[in-house]
Amino acid sequence: MNLAKKAKTKLAAMTTVKLCFLPTPLEKMRNPSPLFKDVNIFFKRDDQTGLAMGGNKARKLEWIMADVLKKKAKSIITWGGLHSNWCRQVAAAANICRVKPILILLKKPGSQVTFDDGNPLLDSIFSADIRICQVGEKQKLMELAGIKDIVDLIYKEEEEKGNKPYIAPIGGSLLEGSMNRPLGALSYVNAFLEILQQAESQQVSFDALVAATGSGSTHAGLLAGAKIFSPQTKVVGISVSEDKTTISRYIKTIARETLTGLGVDKKIEPEDIIVFTDYIEEGYGILNKETANKIRLVAETEGLLLDPVYTGKAMVGLLDLIDKGYFKKGENVLFLHTGGTPSLFSYGKELREFFR
Repeated sequence: MNLAKKAKTKLAAMTTVKLCFLPTPLEKMRNPSPLFKDVNIFFKRDDQTGLAMGGNKARKLEWIMADVLKKKAKSIITWGGLHSNWCRQVAAAANICRVKPILILLKKPGSQVTFDDGNPLLDSIFSADIRICQVGEKQKLMELAGIKDIVDLIYKEEEEKGNKPYIAPIGGSLLEGSMNRPLGALSYVNAFLEILQQAESQQVSFDALVAATGSGSTHAGLLAGAKIFSPQTKVVGISVSEDKTTISRYIKTIARETLTGLGVDKKIEPEDIIVFTDYIEEGYGILNKETANKIRLVAETEGLLLDPVYTGKAMVGLLDLIDKGYFKKGENVLFLHTGGTPSLFSYGKELREFFR
């Protein structure tokens, strides 16, 4: 059995919970701005996955919630920023599976807490058990070690209540807490196969796939998928939070674990990990004028909404790389729209200021 067939067989045998509307659309850009020059842009619409207003985390949760149910957990504990898309979709998925969602929303000093709009409003509507915790400006939050004391305390509380808890790492990415397989990344190997099937039906092939990179598992899954099924396709990440060393380490670790889990003997070489950190600007979740302008550009040309935290910054990166000649004339580039639409409402005042 060849490696591709072996990987497909293993993926097909894994248990998932139905949470998404799949396949999501794959469509060519209809009214390209001159800024895109002669590069052919396509969108993979994972903002249309369906769960709790859509987004890439829904795919991951189909795999993760199956693990939660298999382990007979009664509650799921996870964490993220105040406006976390991940936490919003965890709350929705947990409710579907009749598991109690506990969200640790991390607040930086000086930031205001409001539940009037965006993801925090949706978290409340989903009746999640929300814990607001202040963290330091430079505190590392992507890894469990950064907030272990908080998680351990809640874990103990749930055990004492008789609610067997499941600790889900942020973004369903790193193998930490209760997750002992790279479930988030595996879902995006499966998504890569979906993309290939759609590309074949549209008689197109992709030279590159561009996506926002946060906690690393979406990028790692796509990279593992490309390694197995389409080595000629570059996976290009635009980091929205972590520095190059850190995010590259996450991607390499998760991609390697993903390939191993699929029984595929392929190495992740340093040159395989393509991630640009030039577009983080002021920091994670901080909106700037350039991102606001790209959100409006895509809305004006395509009627498509990007978000201020992930896809808006990824679009800034894509356009800058096109301007610098990173992509060649006539190349087909697929932009993965990872969702985040609710965040637009949390940034409404700032966006309107930038649009003036």
